Amino acid sequence: MALAEPLRDPQPEGPLSPEPDEDDVAVLDAYSAAVSSVAETLIPSVASLRVTRQMGGWPAAGAGSAVAFTPDGYLVTSAHVVAGSDRGMAAFVDGRELEFRVVGRDPLSDLAVVRTSGDLQAARLGDAAKLKVGQLVVAIGNPLGFAGSVTAGVVSALGRSLTTRDGRSSRLVENVIQTDAALNPGNSGGALADSRGRVVGINTAVAGIGLGLAVPIDATTRAILASLMRDGRVRRAYLGVVGGTRPLPAALAHDLGRGRALEVVQLLDKSPAASAGVRPGDLIVELDGRPIEGVADLQRLLVGELVGRRVGLRVARGNKVVELPLTPSELV
Repeated sequence: MALAEPLRDPQPEGPLSPEPDEDDVAVLDAYSAAVSSVAETLIPSVASLRVTRQMGGWPAAGAGSAVAFTPDGYLVTSAHVVAGSDRGMAAFVDGRELEFRVVGRDPLSDLAVVRTSGDLQAARLGDAAKLKVGQLVVAIGNPLGFAGSVTAGVVSALGRSLTTRDGRSSRLVENVIQTDAALNPGNSGGALADSRGRVVGINTAVAGIGLGLAVPIDATTRAILASLMRDGRVRRAYLGVVGGTRPLPAALAHDLGRGRALEVVQLLDKSPAASAGVRPGDLIVELDGRPIEGVADLQRLLVGELVGRRVGLRVARGNKVVELPLTPSELV
């Protein structure tokens, strides 16, 4: 009598799934550890802001996030989060709800400073000028006030520009950070941090599917925050020119040692530039002794210290460089 074959475990069809590579596991563990560490460090410093503003005569609620940057109650947020409102409530993950007042807002950089009455765990501010494309960043917001919203990604581009407006005035915010760390509703005004938990940007907008923008924390924005804390506003000088970057003629480029300048496309009526004799078509090459190669250079120099001070403006006109004395007024 034939003996029955012993039962065998059924063999899976197809190739066996490979075991996870130890190096891959280590990388994932390191990535997770970095993100978790940043979240643990920063979530206590990120608040949920609730504001009420008047729209068409009716109260309307708004919300966003903010980041504490001093232990005595100052937080930075996006200007559009607190637009049209002077007060609101800030909620933290430890359960505290503190009333805040708007200290100052600057729509032309989309930054604002608010202050609460309580002691806060201040986040460390970093320097966006040191960021590199591909670097790990973590976006942290607090849309509800009870739990931080954390997403991670990389810096996908640097040097982007963001157009901001304040009434009739507009400005390009330069060196905006583009990241693929998803920005959730209510994350505007929250932190964009590097892997060491330093805040390198303030999340401001969604640029498209899977892309977000953040205003960089650098020397320029630190000065803006200081002005908002001190004066409640940012003073900017005004020339009254509209223009764009243009290449210099070869001979002038050789003489000046640079290849670009700012072409004056339009002059605003009764502006300081028009009064100084600037003409459409002029190429601005220098202001107050400092080189101008484009819009960003000019904007960077139009600080409050120039308001009311007589400075030199050098323009290329034809094949000559003409110096025009000019007194900037204040942008209002």
